Amino acid sequence: MNGSRQASDDGLRHIALMVYPHAQMSAVLGLTDVFAIADRLARGGAHPRLRVSHLGPAAHADAVATSFDTHPGLPGDPDVIVLPPSLGDPPSGAAMPAVAAWLRRRHAEGAVLASVCAGAFLLADLGVLNGRPATTHWTYAGPLAARFPEVRVDAEKMLIDDGDVITAGGLMAWTDLGLHLIERLQGTDMMIAAARFLVVDPPGREQRFYSAFSPPLDHGDEPVLKVQRWLQANGAQTVTVADMARIAGLEQRTFLRRFSVATGLRPVAYCQSLRIVRARELLERTATSIDAVGWEVGYTDPASFRKLFTRLTGLTPGDYRRRFGAPLVRVAE
Repeated sequence: MNGSRQASDDGLRHIALMVYPHAQMSAVLGLTDVFAIADRLARGGAHPRLRVSHLGPAAHADAVATSFDTHPGLPGDPDVIVLPPSLGDPPSGAAMPAVAAWLRRRHAEGAVLASVCAGAFLLADLGVLNGRPATTHWTYAGPLAARFPEVRVDAEKMLIDDGDVITAGGLMAWTDLGLHLIERLQGTDMMIAAARFLVVDPPGREQRFYSAFSPPLDHGDEPVLKVQRWLQANGAQTVTVADMARIAGLEQRTFLRRFSVATGLRPVAYCQSLRIVRARELLERTATSIDAVGWEVGYTDPASFRKLFTRLTGLTPGDYRRRFGAPLVRVAE
């Protein structure tokens, strides 16, 4: 039995936070505080239940060093290891071979590996995400999928728990991960108590609530790029594939093929996304009724607009406005 299992048998669960170069320290320190608060709420003066340490590449050795530990000197390897977001380039195993080797050993011995945002790149480097679903910040989804095609990237999810590997999405998704780990290690009641104390939403958000539609513009297909700019300028309303093919100067079948290859979307889906972007702006900044918003972006059937909006954003138009609308817009609603 290894050290981490011995620590678990004593009721003390060990969470390690990996402090690699350019790691987001607000996430490292924030998670440390979240776990400290959860531990205090859980034990009520009794024995500690959570141990937190900060680890990182050793300065002058091919090893991993500890820079902080709530229980210094206590034996036991981590039960959970968290790779935080990066404020620089995504972390890689090639840049930190000792860290990568240590993570592989800990994972093979039963530790759960977790990442936030760009931390998923290091997990992918280890090979532990191959064939698995994983999430990352929505702006990193394309690069992660391109670099690691065996990973099933799903950037709509804020958090994906695949048992021994957990991935979380955006820069601030460490709050979701922290609460989720509390639930796994201490139970749902303690997670809810910690969320209530911290005044944050329990896990359950989706990243698509926040992500913007960012179509690729660097594909090098000039006729398709011409259509993209035209659609952006005209709001993608009441346009047909024939209109787009005419603007591109291509035969329709050729245009459909090239547009899909260049953008990753069929023209109809692309136009729908552009319209919903405009609808989100109107819901955020104006008090225009939801049906009128749908009409303004090109949908004469209110039910169809609401259904499409919910499918693409994960929220109904009313819920979206209540969550993201400007204060005066929310009051009017």
